[in-house]
Amino acid sequence: MKVIGVTEFGGPSALAVHDVPEPHPGPGEARIRVHAAAVNPTDTTFRAGVQDVSSLTPPYVPGMDAAGVVDEVGEGSAWQVGEEVMTMAVPVSEHGGAYAELLVAADDALVRIPEGASLQQAATLPMNGLTALQALAKLELSPGQTLAVTGAAGTLGQYAVRLAKRAGLSVIADAADKDRALVESAGPDHVVERGDDVADRIRAIVPDGVDGLIDAAVMDEKAVPAVRDGGGYAAVRFWKGTGERDIRFRRTAVVTEYGSRALLEDLRTAVEDGTLELVVADVHPPEQAAEAHARFEQGGVRGRLVLDLAVWAD
Repeated sequence: MKVIGVTEFGGPSALAVHDVPEPHPGPGEARIRVHAAAVNPTDTTFRAGVQDVSSLTPPYVPGMDAAGVVDEVGEGSAWQVGEEVMTMAVPVSEHGGAYAELLVAADDALVRIPEGASLQQAATLPMNGLTALQALAKLELSPGQTLAVTGAAGTLGQYAVRLAKRAGLSVIADAADKDRALVESAGPDHVVERGDDVADRIRAIVPDGVDGLIDAAVMDEKAVPAVRDGGGYAAVRFWKGTGERDIRFRRTAVVTEYGSRALLEDLRTAVEDGTLELVVADVHPPEQAAEAHARFEQGGVRGRLVLDLAVWAD
């Protein structure tokens, strides 16, 4: 089968199409023929060699979001050939990343795609959706409490705002002028201008500081002043925090949600009831994976770039 991966870590040009042995599902697993894989920040850092791949053999295959059609099932699998599903892949696991013609996944790591969504749209949901749910869970906020979200124009930020509003939180989101309408469409209670002084702008609305903050913009210590004493701060890139003012610093690790079928079902329902919106910024064929990574790293993409791997099935 074909995969998009790297044999030597580096920039976008390191990505290439490779042929590797075809995988087969074991007991309680299913294999999907991947039609779409989203491009995420974790994909670019994996390609650059940030993660430990000592347990893997090249080519190293990025990708954490996949949607496709079940084409083979293992013994005892609950899935049937022909079902359209989505999953979060873990590149450093035995099954590898999502940039693959065929991907094996545990039964509990698969859910059917949202009704009315395309496979390309569904591929934008699992990883960022699970990250947003995990961050909200770690903050342990109650309805009526205040949450700030940095990077609210990005996919993770959009999901965090929308899921927080569903949970009954009062949400303050940041936005550049060009993204204000997009951020407002997610339904936050307040929108402030993004920038290094965003904490001051948040404090202008909540003088004592917010109860919790999801730092999707990875501002780290620049965002901490927005949080009240004893509040919660959720980092998305493993930042450990400063330890100040009894703030509860929490780090998300979305790979721990592999197999969290109930959460994936929650995300599917959130799309179907209109809570979440799936936005595909553009679609690239496999041979343009390097171009997609370069475009993503330039910044400013709203929604997700998607690799169209369905062409391999033709």
